Amino acid sequence: MSDCIFCKIIQGEIPSTKVFESKDLVAFLDIMPANKGHTLIVPKKHFDDLESADPKILAEMTKLAQKISKAVLEFCDGTNIVINNKPAAGQIINHMHMHVIPRHSENNFKFDWPHRKYEDDINLYSEKIKKSLQ
Repeated sequence: MSDCIFCKIIQGEIPSTKVFESKDLVAFLDIMPANKGHTLIVPKKHFDDLESADPKILAEMTKLAQKISKAVLEFCDGTNIVINNKPAAGQIINHMHMHVIPRHSENNFKFDWPHRKYEDDINLYSEKIKKSLQ
């Protein structure tokens, strides 16, 4: 897509600090990181979101996330591996990508959502998901 910032990075129109590149993927440091070493894994082919992504590419992204996580664990205490899928989930750039976020025991950065209990509708949601998976 001509106006996609990640497509422009992939095409070399915008500079980036790459840590990995293959035929299908590129990984580079986020310029506005949650913590230093925060890396974005981006498929070279444009997919708007998780649902439109090629499952083989997703598998390769996961393998690379594991490798990058091992690399950043040399200077941090843990990692979060995140895909923000759709604007309601915080996806800002309309090109599916994965975050590898280094975490430090002493920092206060948290994924802290409210934990809610199901009332009497847990089976309703279970059935909705199962039906869609068939």
